[in-house]
Amino acid sequence: MATLSPAQSLDHARKAIKHIVVIYQENVSFDHYFGTYPHALNLPGEPRFVALPGTPTVDGYSQELLEENPNLLNAGNGLGRSNPFRLSREDAATADQDHDYGAEQEAFNGGKMDLFPKSVGHPDGPRIPGKHEGPLATSALTMGYFDGNTVTAYWNYAQHFAMSDHHYDVIFGPSTPGAINLISGQTNGVVNDQNAEGGMLPDGNGGYTLISDPQPSGDVCSSTYDALVHMTGKNVGDLLTAHHISWGFFQGGFDLSVVNQNGTTGCKRSSRSSQTNVLKRDYLPHHEPFQYYKSTANPQHIRPSSPLAVGRNDDGGANHQYDVHDFFDAIRAGNFPTVSYLKAPAYEDGHSGYSSPLDEQEFVVSTLNALQQTAEWQSTLVIVAYDDSDGWYDHRMAPTTNGSQTAMDSLNGKGTCGDPGSALPGVLDTTKHAQGRCGPGPRLPILLISPWAKANFVDHSMTDQASILRLVEDLYLDGTRLGGGSFDERSGSLLGMLDLDAKKPGNTKLLILDPKTGLEKK
Repeated sequence: MATLSPAQSLDHARKAIKHIVVIYQENVSFDHYFGTYPHALNLPGEPRFVALPGTPTVDGYSQELLEENPNLLNAGNGLGRSNPFRLSREDAATADQDHDYGAEQEAFNGGKMDLFPKSVGHPDGPRIPGKHEGPLATSALTMGYFDGNTVTAYWNYAQHFAMSDHHYDVIFGPSTPGAINLISGQTNGVVNDQNAEGGMLPDGNGGYTLISDPQPSGDVCSSTYDALVHMTGKNVGDLLTAHHISWGFFQGGFDLSVVNQNGTTGCKRSSRSSQTNVLKRDYLPHHEPFQYYKSTANPQHIRPSSPLAVGRNDDGGANHQYDVHDFFDAIRAGNFPTVSYLKAPAYEDGHSGYSSPLDEQEFVVSTLNALQQTAEWQSTLVIVAYDDSDGWYDHRMAPTTNGSQTAMDSLNGKGTCGDPGSALPGVLDTTKHAQGRCGPGPRLPILLISPWAKANFVDHSMTDQASILRLVEDLYLDGTRLGGGSFDERSGSLLGMLDLDAKKPGNTKLLILDPKTGLEKK
């Protein structure tokens, strides 16, 4: 069979994939989950993982990186000097690492990748007396990684579907910039509405670039005393709405009328992780990117008029912003939106400090189990991706394609990240370089799960968070780009992870996993 040309593959993808579901999780570097893939230690009592024959290798840990890591050899890391070390399922509840815009650049140290404990490492807390000892009790915790005995589901999905080992954060920094890049590829154009001076940088042209986690102005659940901002420019929701493509962002806790089993409701709806024992609000406003744009926001959390209206422009005033349960309610009603973004309630989003890989696994597996049993599965593509690295160590740095020169940059020395003249333009002036978007940032996991995904495949081409935006544009918007300096114009394509040569999907196996163990149900 002749291989399709890029144009033919795109045309076939447009006909084959009627639904994209993006499960956007929190704070994981590639090596943190896949550094030793596909080799797991398989200790007694843990879910066992054995790679399928012919499983390809990834750009993960070499023996030298495991035994003579530059973060061990660099004395600047002090007591945190360490090789990468395995975290077991018992250590699934870990402390959050520093993942600020500047600190992450300092950890990279110009590409030497050897200052992670000093720059971003945070020691773990002794939640259970005597449990967290050795590297866990120092800044070396950033060097910890999980393998297929803990992140079992993700390794199993990688075995049967497609993954990439060269997928990156668009820029350095935390959750909100990563969420904004998912939908607009443009963190420039932020406006300070209250106390947000520390979360933004002058772009050199009279505007500002977002680098931190201020909350969206106007959201009824945003703090009234914290930093508040809104974004200008356009996002993909504006394009989808204009083209009458059904879409929605579905985040756990968004429906303020629900009462949890523990009695919490409204903006204070909360759930407790069984792993971290932390009670966390389900809905975190700074994880909801569409709330930062006035054109796509639902600041009062208005409910959709019915499940059949979910995703439509006339949805009763919800403006395409919903709760996770609305996604499943709509599907049960026979209304599967074309483009759906799913965000777990916080305790299941995988963010260290209040969630964990095991909590995250339960949400992702339960969602995928349900989707695989729908009538639409044959025309559905699920993308599991992440907003930032949390500061967890990863050994690979991408070539810097978007430079920056601000007081917070430090990738190549104080105040410098690559060539500032390579920066894409901003929102205020589309003819001038906008500073404050040093990138690409850290390497992140991404999985493409679909009957159209290549099986047991590792893609080595370079992509980033805005590649997801680009795919939505290519499939449903005739390749229309947001422009104005959006990374969608230069981000790599994800189509290479799909098998589009045949007229029918070739990856027809249903992979139904146990949400707690990540093992396949027999």
